[in-house]
Amino acid sequence: MEQIIAAVRHLDGALVLLPGPGGDFPEQVWGDAFFYYAPDGRIPGNTQPYGTIVTRNQPGDTASDLDPPGRWRVNVRVDRATFRRLTGEEPRSLGRPRDHAAADTVMPHPVYGPLGWVSVVDPGERTTDTVLGLLRDAHGAARARDARRHGPGTA
Repeated sequence: MEQIIAAVRHLDGALVLLPGPGGDFPEQVWGDAFFYYAPDGRIPGNTQPYGTIVTRNQPGDTASDLDPPGRWRVNVRVDRATFRRLTGEEPRSLGRPRDHAAADTVMPHPVYGPLGWVSVVDPGERTTDTVLGLLRDAHGAARARDARRHGPGTA
């Protein structure tokens, strides 16, 4: 997990949030990580992170079985072509059953797959490089969206 967080931190304009005790975030997200494009260092308004790391089951999101110690999942927003290449399916028409608890396997996010998110439980030898590439691409896409919103001629 530390390798992925460190890699995202090195991306130009990246903001990595790591909620923990004593902060403004609820206890249920302590230990998780949230990745934004935010060159000013502030959480962007009206923008979801382009990637996350979660370290425990959440209400409505238990398929990855993240409660045993040491299990975690990285989640990345990808474009439709990348989603199709990685999963063999369209985001909005997922139909194949999957074992979302399987480790080191890229698959649609168990909840947000239809919205174009992929996930990997405990990235390892097979998927770490893929995850790092996906996060770089997602960061670039977030940077491009930000440039469109705040480019010349916008207030």
